Amino acid sequence: MNDVTELAAKIINCQKKNDLTDADVAFGAHLSVEKLHRIKENSYKPTDDDLKRINDFMKQQQR
Repeated sequence: MNDVTELAAKIINCQKKNDLTDADVAFGAHLSVEKLHRIKENSYKPTDDDLKRINDFMKQQQR
């Protein structure tokens, strides 16, 4: 589960850098806020599709 913890840290860093709420990230990644919360608290292992959606959203924020 170490990779999930890394993902949570990446999400949080992206949020801080871009002044985004959990709702902003969830909406942008097409996930529920509840699922995003569970990923960040390491109580849910994201699917490959979840990972793709989150990573795609974070890449868009780097522009």
